[in-house]
Amino acid sequence: MIFGALEAGGTKMVLAIGNEHGEILEQTSIPTETPDITMPKIIDYFKTKEIKALGIGSFGPIDLNRQSATYGFITSTPKLSWANYNIVGTIKEALQVPIGFDTDVNGSALGEATWGSTRDVAFSIYITIGTGIGIGVYQNGSLLHGMLHPEGGHILLNKHENDSFLGVCPYHPNCFEGLASGPSIEKRWGKKADQLKDNNEVWEMEAYYLAQAIVNYILVLSPHRIVLGGGVMHQEQLFPLIRNKVKELLNGYVKTPELENLDDYIVPAALNDNQGIMGCIQLAKMELGIK
Repeated sequence: MIFGALEAGGTKMVLAIGNEHGEILEQTSIPTETPDITMPKIIDYFKTKEIKALGIGSFGPIDLNRQSATYGFITSTPKLSWANYNIVGTIKEALQVPIGFDTDVNGSALGEATWGSTRDVAFSIYITIGTGIGIGVYQNGSLLHGMLHPEGGHILLNKHENDSFLGVCPYHPNCFEGLASGPSIEKRWGKKADQLKDNNEVWEMEAYYLAQAIVNYILVLSPHRIVLGGGVMHQEQLFPLIRNKVKELLNGYVKTPELENLDDYIVPAALNDNQGIMGCIQLAKMELGIK
């Protein structure tokens, strides 16, 4: 059975075809321009593929309430040409196939939970640290939604004692995304993350912010495992720094078997940066009632 997958990012759209086993059979990407330019290309790509369903993992915020008049819309995004845009309705009208829809980071959480590093646990969190920061929450076969979807990139953090940087978030001076995303690293230090690999001060500060956020998620959600993905986490030297700081901040307050081995609790993504697309394949399957 063939499924379509669309990872709709703010910079690029990744389009793929896969099967029920999560195998990616074909994949391409196009720039995220305006809907008038980008959407016809997406529709043309999938029209000839004979897909049974399509999964979309989209940048947001998005409306995931199926009873809402704006279900399937990208809503209050700062990408103004996509604000209040009916991405699901537009594609469904053109392709006439069932469409599974969620955030891009929830898609990544689902990909890892189905085929990756959290497939052996019931409750997990996926955190992406890249151009933006977001979290996806997976529990017992479902993705977490409430009045909206999680916006964990905007939790508020304590500033590092040596950090005078004002952050890059236009809404909050001290939120996770504003202090620890790829653009914040570049603006604070004057270079991109991959040019700062040997600067210990950079990664000590980054680990401080990541660990604060992770401790908050542990205390509020109590997941069995946490996955860290996104471009910033290609800096693998971060993992031991983060684990050590998480242990320090928890200070022995939570004692569980999982937290006894942080190497197996805070882990990298396992699907070669395809976790989002593979999660979209699973969203398509779930829309057809296939586990």
